[in-house]
Amino acid sequence: MRSSSRVAGATLVLCMVLLSFGSSALVEPKSEVAAATLAWGQALGEDDPEKVLPLYSEDAVLWGTLSPTVRADPAALRAYFVNAFKVLPGLKVAFGDQLIRVYGNAAVNTGYYTFSYTKDGETKSLPARYSFTYVKSGERWLIVDHHSSAMPAPPK
Repeated sequence: MRSSSRVAGATLVLCMVLLSFGSSALVEPKSEVAAATLAWGQALGEDDPEKVLPLYSEDAVLWGTLSPTVRADPAALRAYFVNAFKVLPGLKVAFGDQLIRVYGNAAVNTGYYTFSYTKDGETKSLPARYSFTYVKSGERWLIVDHHSSAMPAPPK
């Protein structure tokens, strides 16, 4: 009986150890994607397209908050950010809730953020919603699809 209790106890401990490895493996990519998203926000605050563009893959697509058209090549993405930094001087972003889902080497981060900028000496804000789709390239998560749109007004 004593031997049976030891085996059961050892089995339980082994299961707990294996489950802890499994859950940390699931948490790890999510935290990496969250860090990649934060890095995008920090790069955006640099007011320099050359800091933001390396976070996108070569074949990335951007449907930006300020754009009436989709941007689907590096030159078009660069033009978008050059314009955004001109139109929204001192651009910064603060993230709200994020829903991160990881599917192997692909991940989607959906949520909302609020842009702030200075115009005529006054701080303005622009609430928006987003979806970033990432692919893992080596050790980095790169943006392959980015959709952002202004938050609609609440219904009346």
